[in-house]
Amino acid sequence: MCRIGAIKSKNYIHPSKALTLMRSMQKGHDNSGFAMVMQDLGGRFANYKELPILSMACTDQGTKIAEDILHDAGFSRIMQWNPDINPEEDLDIEPMPVYIFQVLHYPKSYKYAPAEEKEELLVETRLKIRKALEETGDGYVYSFWPDVLTLKEIGDPTDIGTYFNLWQEDEDFTAKIITAQCRQNTNYDIVRYAAHPFFLQGYTALANGENTFYEKNKNIQKSLYSGYIGFESDSQCFLYTLHYIHKKLKWPLSYYKHTITPLPFDEAEQREDKEILKSIRAALGNLEINGPNTIIGVLPDGTLFNTCDAKKLRPVVIGCTEDTAVIASEVTGLNEILPDRDWSTDIYTNERETVVITNDLEVQRWQQ
Repeated sequence: MCRIGAIKSKNYIHPSKALTLMRSMQKGHDNSGFAMVMQDLGGRFANYKELPILSMACTDQGTKIAEDILHDAGFSRIMQWNPDINPEEDLDIEPMPVYIFQVLHYPKSYKYAPAEEKEELLVETRLKIRKALEETGDGYVYSFWPDVLTLKEIGDPTDIGTYFNLWQEDEDFTAKIITAQCRQNTNYDIVRYAAHPFFLQGYTALANGENTFYEKNKNIQKSLYSGYIGFESDSQCFLYTLHYIHKKLKWPLSYYKHTITPLPFDEAEQREDKEILKSIRAALGNLEINGPNTIIGVLPDGTLFNTCDAKKLRPVVIGCTEDTAVIASEVTGLNEILPDRDWSTDIYTNERETVVITNDLEVQRWQQ
C-alpha cells in the first residue's frame, strides 16, 4: 500500500515535517519515491503570492525548451530558485540534471485579464511545455500555478531528503499546507508523473488504494477538459473528478463524495435530496469509483479534506492541535508530528463521511 499524508498549519512549516511524517510510516511503503505539493508558500516565495511558479525537473536542453515556450507566450522571469543539492555517494535516488522553481510575470497582454483567462493560460502553457519535453525526453513539468511548488522524485525518501538538503529546517523554504506521498506507482510503469500528489488549477489530490473503475473514469474524463491528461495512475481520476465537480460544475464539495461513491439506491430513496442524487448518478455515473482507497484533497482556498471508499479498507487518521492539523495513513505519523495533541480527539474517517479542515483549523464531519 501507499502511505500518504498532509500537514496544514496556521504557521509556516518546513518540508522536513512531511519527510518525518513519511519516515514514521516507512514499514508501509517500499521506498521507491517521494513527492510533495507545497501550497501557501512562505520564505523566499512569500512575496510572490499572485504570480505563477513553474516547478519542473529536466535536462539542460529541457530548460531551454521551457524557456523558449515561456518567452514566446510573453512570460518574464522574476526569480528562480535552484535547490542546493547534496550528491553524496550511495544515495538511492534517480535525480534529473536540473530542478527549476521559477516565479514569472504574466504576459503584458494579460495585465487586466480576468482570473479565468489567466488560469487557462497557465494550464495551456504547462501542457505545451509538457508535450515538448515528452517529445524529446528532456524532462517533466509538474505545476505552473501561483503560490504552489511541486517536487517528485524516484528513490528512497530519506535519501531524497538528504539529496535536496531538506532535513535541515530553515525559514527560506516553507509553506502552510504540504501534502506528500511515499511509494511510486506499482500498477503501471514507474514515472515521475505517476507519483502523488496530483495538482491542477489549485486542486490537489492524493490517495492510498486503487480504482478499479479507472478505465471508465478515464474514458469520460478525457472528453471533459483539456487539462485531464496523462492518466499514468488510476488515482489521477480522483483529482480530475474533484476539479470537474467543484471547478467546472461549481457544485459544493459535499457532492464530490456523492459522485465517487454514491449511496445505495434504497438509502438515497429515503432522502429529501433524492432527486438530486438520482440526477448525479444518472449524469455522472462514469465518475463513480470502486476499490479500496482513501483520498486527501486540497481546494484552491486552502480547505483540506479526507474521504474514504465505501469498503473502508485503507487506513487513515486525523489529529489536530491549536495550530496544526495532520492527516496520515498511520497513527504513528501523528505521534511523530503532533506528540502533544489530545489523542482522544483523533478522527478515523468512516466510509460515509467527508472530514473537512478549514483555514481556521475547524474540523467538520460531513455525513453523506
